[in-house]
Amino acid sequence: MNAEQLVTLIKAALADIKAQDVVALPVTGMSSFADFIVIASGTSTRHVKSIADRVIENVKEAGVKPLGVEGDAQADWVLVDLGDVVLHVMTPATRQLYDLEKLWTPAPAATLGAQPAAVAAAAPEKKAAARKPRAATARAKAEGAPAARPRTRRKPAE
Repeated sequence: MNAEQLVTLIKAALADIKAQDVVALPVTGMSSFADFIVIASGTSTRHVKSIADRVIENVKEAGVKPLGVEGDAQADWVLVDLGDVVLHVMTPATRQLYDLEKLWTPAPAATLGAQPAAVAAAAPEKKAAARKPRAATARAKAEGAPAARPRTRRKPAE
């Protein structure tokens, strides 16, 4: 069974048990451990556990053995590793806190490597400001000002 077929099977199981806000994210280019991440919410910890159990039951019937299940004891967030697909089932509060959709959604290509105009304009001023103290120090030394106290290394704590 390929990853797309597995996602379809998972979505059917999630719809059957009334999981909420189901999202399937393709992460093929961003991840080496999975092709898809499926995220769903349950109304309570009991519902979250029931959702994960139903998906596990359905994929086993289809001949896919889960590689691992994490978090089913607390059931705020249950992760089911199905190889090419990883399922996250969470309570709404946990889902909002960790915001996996934002984490696994790529940034728009236009913003990658772009530097805002205000930052680019301020960059030369920063470099000039960094040189001023050095010039002032050199001038003070030339005028005979006392040298700065040499830095000493602290001995490491024993």
